[in-house]
Amino acid sequence: MHRRRLLTFLLAGITLPAPFLAQAAQTVLAARGWRHDGKMRLVLDLSGTVKYETFDLDAPPRLIIDLHGTRLAKALNDASLVGAPLKAIRSSDRGNGDTRLVLEFVEPVDSSSFVLPPSGDAGHRLVLDFKPKSAPATVAAATEPAAPAVVAQTLQPALPAETNRRPGQRDIMVVVDAGHGGKDPGALGAKGEQEKHVALSIAQMLAARINRQKGYKARLVRNDDIFVPLRKRVDVARKYNADMFVSVHADAAPRRTASGASVFALSEHGATSTMARWMADQENSADLIGSKQLLNLKDKDPMVANVILDMSLNSTISASLDLGGIVLDSVGKVAGVHGERVEQAGFAVLKSPDIPSILVETGFISNSRDCERLMDMRHRQKVASAIFDGVSGYFGRNPPAGTYLADAKGGSVA
Repeated sequence: MHRRRLLTFLLAGITLPAPFLAQAAQTVLAARGWRHDGKMRLVLDLSGTVKYETFDLDAPPRLIIDLHGTRLAKALNDASLVGAPLKAIRSSDRGNGDTRLVLEFVEPVDSSSFVLPPSGDAGHRLVLDFKPKSAPATVAAATEPAAPAVVAQTLQPALPAETNRRPGQRDIMVVVDAGHGGKDPGALGAKGEQEKHVALSIAQMLAARINRQKGYKARLVRNDDIFVPLRKRVDVARKYNADMFVSVHADAAPRRTASGASVFALSEHGATSTMARWMADQENSADLIGSKQLLNLKDKDPMVANVILDMSLNSTISASLDLGGIVLDSVGKVAGVHGERVEQAGFAVLKSPDIPSILVETGFISNSRDCERLMDMRHRQKVASAIFDGVSGYFGRNPPAGTYLADAKGGSVA
């Protein structure tokens, strides 16, 4: 994939055959913009689901948005849309039923985009967030509004207020990883459905749900259709001192009859089933990592380092199995279960020696029934909420020391 090109191709809520959707023209009904602390959020109100792609250009800094099978109801010439960091907005008909938007900025920006399904009085929306590259670095997330409260009410719930929080009452940090992405589409459905899009959608919904809960904060490993090596996914969890790492997937299976959700934890000593081994092999094929380098043991005697690593891994795997069991029970009520227990295998993305980590297979995209449900935005939201219920249930029993939740429960130590 070209370094400067970010292919998003997010098609939300697929319920009709692809050929029909390709012919169904959509409309950009309106555009709205908000600014806060030098950041901007631009929202395009749409008549239905759209397929789009974005890419950046330099000199001057611009973001190009190609909306496939989409037209404008009216010109986007509202003067309120223009202002730092956005310098100008232009549109053109590409002659094939597509519309191109060109956003020109006063300085280079970091951008992210995501789609939102209808909710309340709001219809389908394409949300674009921008912030100057000179701004402090943070992980871009669909769950972190770059606008005042009125925007949060329309698009995403605001993050929990930090007022009246005593020193030491930190939030529980959950890093949410959307499997695959970019040049790695993941598993494919019978009609070409791609796992990477399903995983990203559910991960964004899960992060949004986490951020709505007081005492919690979520970070997304990726918030766009980009490839992230497995080692880097683990690094993100460590960068943010995560209390938990949740990797979201929707894999395929050798047997198309395989269906239901599964939850996996790391195993040091082989897989607990043939299916678990097969799953790990599929996921690890994009990258391979070890785990000793993830703990700072360079100054330790090799024997001591191995003992520390083993102790840390054993404790972390035990916590991961506990967490996984609660999540499996919760998700199973929405998606059914493929197996009755948490499986274990050598998943590279779970190899954090000191962070409880699970991989959630939300269903099998290779199964026609599972795939149909995974293409339904309402089902995805239910799955995301069920994963959160499991996460919340785990931390309700095991709140990490120094967190708001531990203080509320009376200072329990994880």
